[in-house]
Amino acid sequence: MPGAPRSVVLLHGFASSFEHNWRQTGWVDILADFDCHAPVIDLPGHGASARSTDPLDYAEVEQELFDALPPFGPTPGVGFSAGADLLVRLAIEHPDRFDRVALLGLGDNVFEGGDPSVIVEALESADEPENVQARLFRRLAQTAGNDPKALSAFIRRPRHPLTEADLSTLRCPVLVVLGDRDMVGSADRLMAALPSASLVTLAGVDHFATPSDFGAIDATMKFLGLG
Repeated sequence: MPGAPRSVVLLHGFASSFEHNWRQTGWVDILADFDCHAPVIDLPGHGASARSTDPLDYAEVEQELFDALPPFGPTPGVGFSAGADLLVRLAIEHPDRFDRVALLGLGDNVFEGGDPSVIVEALESADEPENVQARLFRRLAQTAGNDPKALSAFIRRPRHPLTEADLSTLRCPVLVVLGDRDMVGSADRLMAALPSASLVTLAGVDHFATPSDFGAIDATMKFLGLG
């Protein structure tokens, strides 16, 4: 395992932002206590990034994020939810840029294309959605100050599910952190596909609580060689 890093890439979840997902939950300050820097990276369509409402404008999300990475490497990466999905794709495509990756709130859903229609409807409708998950994403988008129409376009972008063959090429150490109440379900298939991975299960923690959970933060910091 590499030594303690001086920089860590943090990729936030869908409908959130770097500020909401990482700074407000204490990650940035904790890393700073270890003299470790986290560059501000917002997913396209989120936070301070350009907010297009055309799904085709998000066809190159992985390349945009790669261009936003620090110019040096390899470096550790931490991703939550959609950010974890994008992080593992980047690590597969550019294995020389990451020396370890932590995937929070990601499980066997990485193998699924997913139907975004319920969340899209929740984001674009003037009415409060009945679906609990869609309602939570809608409220998260509002809290983080995001544009619902841009988020709708982001989640409708062209995207292919990963396969076991894709994940088998990922040779760096991987940490998977998943709450036992997470809506994504299990990570059994994901863990079986990764050549070098460990799993931390958070008791009583759901998807949206994961980034602020002390157990998630503590496990990740130890994995990064900090603390």
